[in-house]
Amino acid sequence: MTGRAEHEERRRQIAEALLRIADTQGLQNASMRAVAAEAGVSLRLVQYYFETKQGLLLDALARLGAQLQGRMETWIAEAGSPPTPRGTVTAVLSCILPTDPESRRITRTYAAYYALVLTDPEVLATHGAGPPRVLEGFLAKQLRAAQEAGEIDAAKDPAIAAAGLLAMVNGLGSGVLAGQRSGEAALAVLHRHLDELFAAR
Repeated sequence: MTGRAEHEERRRQIAEALLRIADTQGLQNASMRAVAAEAGVSLRLVQYYFETKQGLLLDALARLGAQLQGRMETWIAEAGSPPTPRGTVTAVLSCILPTDPESRRITRTYAAYYALVLTDPEVLATHGAGPPRVLEGFLAKQLRAAQEAGEIDAAKDPAIAAAGLLAMVNGLGSGVLAGQRSGEAALAVLHRHLDELFAAR
């Protein structure tokens, strides 16, 4: 393994240790010392690869985003080829819902980051909003394409519809984690809303 590859592997090991703590205990328990213990390395090594706690938090958040992106790409590919706007929107929103171990882990970990933003807004406020905006824009683009194909009412605003769908999925996901409804029930709600949205007038 080259020096650069070893460096990256060590950073990945440490960042994923933080993500595991965030998932199971919350970020309030993810001290540098706790991360070192979880990663099986010394505190000094964690401080060598990540000089600050904020740097570690942001690196781990980027890795979490990459994991979600990979999951989305897999679900989109499995939705059919070539991908359709409706298939893409359905795949993206469905894979976000916490219906299996991987999506539950991702959702819980993002929730830990949201909680951190609420208690320490300066840490992540400038970094946490970017990916959701990108995702919302991507969904709006898909909805606009469906609208141009006559699959969605021309009077609908794709940007507002995308924002509403994401907000609904986030709320449904919280309900699933809290035991309010099952993952299957949450998916049924999502599909019902998509059926209504894609019913061209």
